[in-house]
Amino acid sequence: MSEAFRVELRTVDGGPTALGWAGPFSLVADRPASAGGGHGFNGGQLLYLAVAGCISNDLFREAATRGIALTRVAITVDGDFPGRGEASTPIAVDIGLEGDADREALDDLLEEVWQIAEIPRSIREGTAVELRSRRVERAAATGWATEGAG
Repeated sequence: MSEAFRVELRTVDGGPTALGWAGPFSLVADRPASAGGGHGFNGGQLLYLAVAGCISNDLFREAATRGIALTRVAITVDGDFPGRGEASTPIAVDIGLEGDADREALDDLLEEVWQIAEIPRSIREGTAVELRSRRVERAAATGWATEGAG
């Protein structure tokens, strides 16, 4: 499997705060208070943020290929998780777009991105998510337990 889009997330010092990274890029992901953390994003918010971030990135990428300079992108993503362990309700996206092209060119850009943006498309098309491996160990005093410990 390609590692081109591999991301990793690891907790810091045994607490709920985690560092996530993809290649040279990193993110601090503190858990919400309800999950034992401080004031961080929950998983649903991170999912919806991924939808918004993907659309924004693709708008700027595709605008550049068309010679359009975008001056403003505003994206709002709404959804909910009605109960513990339940999937998201339908995800609603509002997009505001301004740039140096006429309204028709901007609308065409938005329509193309709506069709090709990878994260929303993956969700719409039901991309499978599978547990590839599992590592469950008793904690050792110095971090991950070694084979045979514990």
